[in-house]
Amino acid sequence: MRYAEVKRKTGETDISISLDIDGTGKADVSTGIGFLDHMLISFAKHGLFDLCVKATGDLNVDSHHTIEDVGIVLGDAIKEALGDKKGIKRFGNSILPMDDALVLCAIDLSNRPYYSSDLTFSGEKMGEYDTCMVREFFYAISYSAGMNLHFKQITGINDHHICEAAYKAFAKALDMASQYDERINSVLSTKGTL
Repeated sequence: MRYAEVKRKTGETDISISLDIDGTGKADVSTGIGFLDHMLISFAKHGLFDLCVKATGDLNVDSHHTIEDVGIVLGDAIKEALGDKKGIKRFGNSILPMDDALVLCAIDLSNRPYYSSDLTFSGEKMGEYDTCMVREFFYAISYSAGMNLHFKQITGINDHHICEAAYKAFAKALDMASQYDERINSVLSTKGTL
């Protein structure tokens, strides 16, 4: 069972996340940021992950600390749930359309963090979710999970659609990368380790 429970408490946030990589898409999410909840529920549903997120943060300041720290803890949970990564495909990608938006996501579960994105937003907020935090959220995941993560925005003018396409594309790419392939006996690396 590829499952993890991770907790992180700081002076700014208190977050607990449980993640089952081999789930069915069930989600129980409460962060205090409605749009983030919507994105995380979409991530779970479209990646077929079972996800529980409970987060409280200093939302009286702004959304920054809560969104970033949820990304850190989710990345930690992904890394822990995947374990030694023996037998998994390691690479995953998705080109996902959502109305006007078309977003590509590519992942390498390499244990080498790297993040690249050209997602572009025209507004400052989606509900209480600051659009500048999309980058910080996925950056945090990539570094805490040890993941090479790329986004390319092919088209898109509506911020909600662009962001949701990114979350769903990430879910589909992670689902692909985390799947087992019976032909892979160890880890998929010429070095013999990830």
